[in-house]
Amino acid sequence: MSAVHQSLQGVDIRAEIDRLRKERNAVILAHYYQEPEIQDLADFVGDSLDLSRKAAETDAEVIAFCGVRFMAEVAKILSPQKTVILPDMEAGCSLEDSCPPEQFAAFRAAHPDHIALTYINCSAAVKAHSDIIVTSSSAEKILSQLPMEQKIIFAPDKNLGAYFNRKTGRDMLLWPGACIVHEAFSETELLKLKALHPDAPVAAHPECPAYILDHADQVGSTRAILDFALSSPARTIIVATEPHIIHQMEKAAPQKTFIGAPGADGNCNCNMCPYMALNTLEKLYLSLRDLTPRIELDEATRLAAKAPLDRMLAMASGTIGLGDLGLPIVTGD
Repeated sequence: MSAVHQSLQGVDIRAEIDRLRKERNAVILAHYYQEPEIQDLADFVGDSLDLSRKAAETDAEVIAFCGVRFMAEVAKILSPQKTVILPDMEAGCSLEDSCPPEQFAAFRAAHPDHIALTYINCSAAVKAHSDIIVTSSSAEKILSQLPMEQKIIFAPDKNLGAYFNRKTGRDMLLWPGACIVHEAFSETELLKLKALHPDAPVAAHPECPAYILDHADQVGSTRAILDFALSSPARTIIVATEPHIIHQMEKAAPQKTFIGAPGADGNCNCNMCPYMALNTLEKLYLSLRDLTPRIELDEATRLAAKAPLDRMLAMASGTIGLGDLGLPIVTGD
């Protein structure tokens, strides 16, 4: 037994988390990919950006982000005056790891006629080298506002970028990153599952490779997948994203059956995010107790990362024109 577990013997973890939540004036955020026990005690459960925006609107002094590091960084970018803690600082992301800031900066310098559309699943340092941040739910709307002749770098997710290339007819230059969770799904096993449940639609995240998306009836963000699962008249739905989101589906629609898309051997846990799994109730309790580990960003990086985030939010809401972006956009004039 570890020293941490020994020190927590006899401690009512949930009761202590609730006590500390009040004592610290903290808001607890949980991404859809967290363990159900963490989702059930969180103040908000959702997608990463939505969670950070909700936390920014509260009067909480502390944000406990049960997710991964880049998500907690976004919370700090939007709420610099608040203390942001992450239960385990090792909770990273394969997409973030695939795109080191110095390599991305060099790649950008090698393509000076391109603007950089960067998926939110990246570090604050990479955001600081970007022109516009996008989410899986906002990317298409933002792309629709950019001229077709505009040269674009899309990073770090090659599968997401390829999906939007196919959908919009663009030819964006793709950074070669991928999500280890969404790449773990097996086309062969998915087809076997569809044969067993011929009436079950497939809802897939666009981080999946094309050979999975080709079999999907719905492609969208985690929130869009959840909405589809709840609104679809189908009684059984196959879900091709990290399977912990099924917890919210089962809570909202217990009369339905939700089946996680399979990995290579048909029943492996390889489609569960190992980074998300690093957060536990015990670590959440300790982080609230000690207010560590903390997310710290120097102000120059924070402001540089906030600018492309602000552009995304303005473009998604339709409150800004191309001429107001402050970017060298091709206008066709």
